[in-house]
Amino acid sequence: MQRSKGRPRGGGAGQESWAEPLDGHDPVPSAEAGQLRYDDPWYDALASGWGESAGDGAYGPQVVPSARTASGAGTAAAEVYLEVQRSAAFQEVRRRYRRFVVPAFVAFFAWYVGYVVAATTVPDVMARPVAGAVNVAMVAGLGQFLSTFLLTWAYARHARLRRDRAALELRWDTQELTRGMNGGTS
Repeated sequence: MQRSKGRPRGGGAGQESWAEPLDGHDPVPSAEAGQLRYDDPWYDALASGWGESAGDGAYGPQVVPSARTASGAGTAAAEVYLEVQRSAAFQEVRRRYRRFVVPAFVAFFAWYVGYVVAATTVPDVMARPVAGAVNVAMVAGLGQFLSTFLLTWAYARHARLRRDRAALELRWDTQELTRGMNGGTS
């Protein structure tokens, strides 16, 4: 038998008794491998708003349909992902993403191209002193760095406030649906 990382490799016959350890955690018996553990990254989903009401005391409508068909069998993974992609919640997340990214890209790209074009076509304006040895080109160049950091901050803030919660709920729903078809509890 060939050894891999100090462990003997099995021939594939028979059931393994332990799941592979992940991220330094102790191995889990295979009977418990599909069960929720406290170190599961999905365990803290309540902190992100999962299961909270819509504000008026009533829970919001379920936006992702069930993975179970009429016969009770789970759908294929590809069908689950296509189902989620077609859902209104996914389309809303994508719409919010595009409403920020497209105008931000256009503005930032225009600012960058404007800086490059000005530097090559009107060098006398770019060489005009602002304060001492600092000229317009240096101020505009530093403005490029500043605008990059501001755009990054604005994007992260927009994602946190407008998309992250909905995206986490979609991710959770997708995991629930695929877990149901893999023989776990749903």
